[in-house]
Amino acid sequence: MSLRTLAVVFALLLGLGGKFGAAQEVTVAAAADLQFVMQEVAARFQKETGQTIKLTYGSSGNFFQQLQNGAPFDMFFSANLDYPRKLEAAGLTEPGTFYQYAVGKIVIWVLKGSKVDVSSGPRSLLSPSINKIAIANPEHAPYGQAAVAAMKNEKIYDKVAAKLVLGENISQAVTFVVSGSADVGIVALSLALSPNMTDKGRYSEIPAGDYPPIEQACVILKSSQHKDAARAFLNFIKTPAVAELFQTYGFAFPAASTHQ
Repeated sequence: MSLRTLAVVFALLLGLGGKFGAAQEVTVAAAADLQFVMQEVAARFQKETGQTIKLTYGSSGNFFQQLQNGAPFDMFFSANLDYPRKLEAAGLTEPGTFYQYAVGKIVIWVLKGSKVDVSSGPRSLLSPSINKIAIANPEHAPYGQAAVAAMKNEKIYDKVAAKLVLGENISQAVTFVVSGSADVGIVALSLALSPNMTDKGRYSEIPAGDYPPIEQACVILKSSQHKDAARAFLNFIKTPAVAELFQTYGFAFPAASTHQ
């Protein structure tokens, strides 16, 4: 190999290092229902590419407000379509990066030792033994909005509204039940199925027809300083292997027609 060829190869390697070096950590604002599945996705991505994903979890609505005000994230994984679309409409996302990655589900969840029978779904919440029901705050959490919709659909919302305790996000709603601050929760199936939770509780899935679909999408932010690495992660999210992993956590995977 000539010195000239060696120089070209070395320059290419340096260029790749600039794009995908250790400093190119991708910061991700992720909805709280993704807490466990995204840890696995990020670990796989890092193993395959050497790139690091830094995950911060919270409610989609709170992240939406922060991103409007310039919060320094590279990507946003929302628990709905609305917030990413609003960011897109405001010109705050990279064109063509909006991607619907999953459809979430909600369940009635109690600790294993609970005497509450959850088998009748939302109507289980009418049990007189229930004093507190944990949900995510519907003002800014899509899973909280789905919980309210399900209770209204079953015509029980007015009967149990006084018992609701609101978590900042769906993960905190689970914490309320685990700590005993609430007797039961309406939470994400993805959390109920997580390795940390399967031994702690039991659940009954709420029929999908009881609430609007929890369609979830992600975007790359225009302000991202690591767009190449973020695009690599987005492409990784679109792979069949990742879709399969999401399904093991109870998510439905959108049809190809929803890819945008």
